[in-house]
Amino acid sequence: MTHLQAGLSPETLEKAKVELKENPDTLHQDIQEVRDMIITRPDIGFLRTDDAFILRFLRARKFNHFEAFRLLAQYFEYRQQNLDMFKNLKATDPGIKQALKDGFPGVLSNLDKYGRKILVLFAANWDQSRYTFVDILRAILLSLESMIEDPELQVNGFILIIDWSNFTFKQASKLTPSMLRLAIEGLQDSFPARFGGIHFVNQPWYIHALYTVIRPFLKDKTRKRIFMHGNNLNSLHQLINPEILPSELGGMMPPYDMGTWARTLLDHAYDEETDYCPESYTLSVQDLERDLEKNLSPKTMKRSQSVVEPGVLKRPDKVKSDEDNMQPLLSLD
Repeated sequence: MTHLQAGLSPETLEKAKVELKENPDTLHQDIQEVRDMIITRPDIGFLRTDDAFILRFLRARKFNHFEAFRLLAQYFEYRQQNLDMFKNLKATDPGIKQALKDGFPGVLSNLDKYGRKILVLFAANWDQSRYTFVDILRAILLSLESMIEDPELQVNGFILIIDWSNFTFKQASKLTPSMLRLAIEGLQDSFPARFGGIHFVNQPWYIHALYTVIRPFLKDKTRKRIFMHGNNLNSLHQLINPEILPSELGGMMPPYDMGTWARTLLDHAYDEETDYCPESYTLSVQDLERDLEKNLSPKTMKRSQSVVEPGVLKRPDKVKSDEDNMQPLLSLD
């Protein structure tokens, strides 16, 4: 075991070896091979290239050198293309702070049986008068940056649960295709995290409509990890033990305290009052959408012909029954 694996338990070391093809004897060589590819992308500013940093990209792509480098390049390219989004990426930023205090994201204290950290989002908590969807995305990315420092989570990964209870059509109308695409590019294509499952619960019909918008942007691997449970929490519990879930998700733990993770990141700054001033934001949803439409990279995901028109949610003639919606959309590999 090298010093780069020092933070891993014996069980996780074995998992890294079997599932990720991580070999301590060739670890430094693997890292150097990725680092050597940096000269092929002089258009990108690689601001960090140390061993520990590159290792997380190798783990995220099961030690495929080319895929790990591509993810590394996309990580920095995404930040270059969305400079305003990464300005003042701190928990004390007004928009990020409000999003964190409303549980965007929430982070459960217990890991699942595979050692994965569970993130929960209660969608109806989004106060659109105080912060934007971009603030929520910034809060999630900031949180992941903090958690991915843990080598155990680099190997074991994350689970995401989104509870859509009481999420209104008006709130959903703010989730435009450009915003959703920005999130997908940031989380699926540009961040070195392993997501073992994305679970939707209590989703209304318009969330299914939104899914048709984002589906063409999703990789097959991501699609296979998305589960639509509807209001059938039993199917969720078949995959995640209810003993570690809060009562809102049918679990045995107390109701989730939305400020739990926020207090971790904010520390003493949590209770400070925030004077939220929308005019002070250099980045608005409208500006970002315009920039996205003007500057979409040709190498990024392409829309399919079946995508719903931007900003339009059409109610299906026949909404699936709860029984249909309860089943996982696709099963895990």
